[in-house]
Amino acid sequence: MESELTLMLLAVPVIFALGWLASRLDLRQWRLDERHASKSYYRGLNYLLGEQHDQAIDAFIEAVQRDPDTAELHFALGKLFRQRGEYERAVRVHEHLLARGDLARSEQERARFELAQDFLKAGLLDRAEAALAQLEGTPYQMQAWLQLLSLHERAREWDKADTIAQHLQRAGEGDFSPRRAHYLCERAEAALVRGGQDAHQRTRELLEQALQLAPGSARARIQMAGLLAAQGSVGDAFEQLALLPGTAPHAVPLIASELVRLASACGQLARATELLEASYAAAASIDVADALAQARIAAGETPDAARASYLRHMQQEPSLIAAARWLAHEPHAAANAERATVQRSIDHATRALARYRCAACGFEAQGYFWQCPGCQTWESFPPRRIEEL
Repeated sequence: MESELTLMLLAVPVIFALGWLASRLDLRQWRLDERHASKSYYRGLNYLLGEQHDQAIDAFIEAVQRDPDTAELHFALGKLFRQRGEYERAVRVHEHLLARGDLARSEQERARFELAQDFLKAGLLDRAEAALAQLEGTPYQMQAWLQLLSLHERAREWDKADTIAQHLQRAGEGDFSPRRAHYLCERAEAALVRGGQDAHQRTRELLEQALQLAPGSARARIQMAGLLAAQGSVGDAFEQLALLPGTAPHAVPLIASELVRLASACGQLARATELLEASYAAAASIDVADALAQARIAAGETPDAARASYLRHMQQEPSLIAAARWLAHEPHAAANAERATVQRSIDHATRALARYRCAACGFEAQGYFWQCPGCQTWESFPPRRIEEL
């Protein structure tokens, strides 16, 4: 009995010593692993700063393998994959984070936001929309709404875009009324294209809503004038365009020629000329000068009177477009073969100058766009030709 007690007493310090030794070995191994993971992490940062993305990814993968519970490493790795266009791998990283049950709520929300960015970059718009919709009520809500707005615009889902725009406006992100007016104008165009018995009535209702929402909307007023003219209400169409110098003076060059055409048809040529002269005095424009020349011809004046509009414009600022049109209005110009050759050369040179250019991305087009086809920005085209910018 005493021998057994003695053995037990001797065993206690031995077991304690073995336990202590094992703990020291585990601690040492943990410290060693941590040191290696830390080295991999800093090595990855060093590669990243040196723009050596392949090496940075390898280093971060090694760090994640050594310390799989570190969320920040996963986020860094996912972002690197996305930047390199490896969207599938980025999705897997962020989905792995979301599958972890120990992730804090803030990190879950961040992972869901990053996953939405992966889907957007990969062009998986349906999945991106679903992921962004789940961010409502999180710190990423505003960013999600802005991206949803862009998605709905690209998909031409104007009703959904309008709902998001209202959310953003109520949240204090700015005045979205002009953009919402564009949505109504887009729906009006679609209603007219679809046709039907009530197409014109539905189009008019949508345009009236747009004007009520944004009285300064040049697009809504121009479309309303076009609708009225198509229905034979030339006088009403003219009145709509005659309001533009007061509500959207910058847009007058876009409708100057149409204003003269409608004025000629309804006996309002003198009033149209007065409006255009006032607009030209406030901001000289080649399109307004061109419309004034057309008004003089419509009034029965001589070609020299029409040419005076272009000459006045050239006296204010050099303009190759105005020079080409001045030559074109010269009497008997068509009968002169040499002059016709010169005219063709100048017309060819001015073709590029007569384009419109997006102020946001530089996209150029022969016609005017309310939304840039290149960058999708609304009203980024100044209503002036490239020569005048």
